[in-house]
Amino acid sequence: MISSGLRGIFRYLVEHKHVSCIVTTAGGIEEDFIKCLGDTYMSSFSAKGSDLRAKGLNRIGNLMVPNVNYCAFEDWVVPILDKMLEEQEASKGTDSEINWTPSKVIHRLGKEINDERSVYYWAYKNDIPVFCPALTDGSLGDMLYFHSFKASPRQLKIDIVEDIRRVNTIAVRAKRAGMIILGGGVVKHHIANACLMRNGADYAVYINTAQEFDGSDAGARPDEAISWGKIKPGAEHVKVCVPFMSSILDLEAIS
Repeated sequence: MISSGLRGIFRYLVEHKHVSCIVTTAGGIEEDFIKCLGDTYMSSFSAKGSDLRAKGLNRIGNLMVPNVNYCAFEDWVVPILDKMLEEQEASKGTDSEINWTPSKVIHRLGKEINDERSVYYWAYKNDIPVFCPALTDGSLGDMLYFHSFKASPRQLKIDIVEDIRRVNTIAVRAKRAGMIILGGGVVKHHIANACLMRNGADYAVYINTAQEFDGSDAGARPDEAISWGKIKPGAEHVKVCVPFMSSILDLEAIS
C-alpha cells in the first residue's frame, strides 16, 4: 500500500500522531525509503513481464520501479547497517549493550532518511513504534543477506522476541484498543494477536479483498476473531470487502 498509492495518507496519520503504533510488511518499510531515493512511474497492469525485465523495470500492479532505485537503496542502507553493526559490537559487555530489533532498525532508518516525505521519518520524529514481524521478506532481507557475508565473521543480530513483547505490552496497557487492518496475512494476525493479550480489541475495522471460504486468517470476518478473544464480544467491528483494489492503486500512484 506504501508502494501503490496510500503513502500520503499513512504519512499524514503518523505526522499528526493519529496512531499509537504501526505493524507492516517489509515492502511497506523499504518502498517508503526507496521513494525518497528515486521516482516510481505509472504504467499498466498488462505490461509484459519479460519486456520489463529486459528494460530493468519491476512492476508493482500498474506501477514501474526501475532497478536503479533498488541500487540507490542498497547504496544508502548498507553503510547504515555497517554503523549499526559497529555500535552493536562496541556495546558488548557494557551496561548499555545494544540489542537491535525490527522496530529499532526502522526507527534508525527513519532517522537516517531525514526526509519529510517519509512515513518512517515522522514515526521517528514522533516516537511512534513500527513493527515488522517479517522484516527480511523483501529488499531489506536481501540487504541483510548480502551484509552477513560482507561483515563475516561478525554479524548484525536482530531480535524478534523483544519486539513481540513490546507490541503485546502496548496492547495490554492500552486503556482502549482499536485495530484498523488493511489487507491480511502476517500483519493482520500480528495486530489481532496483540489484542488477544488484553482479551480483545474494543474496535476493529478490516479492509481487504479476501473471503472467508478458504479458511485463512486473511479472509476471516471479525466474528471469527471474537471466538479467539482478539476482539471483545461487545466491540464495534466491521469488515469492508474491496473486490477491486485496482481502484485504490490509481488514487495517488507515485506518492
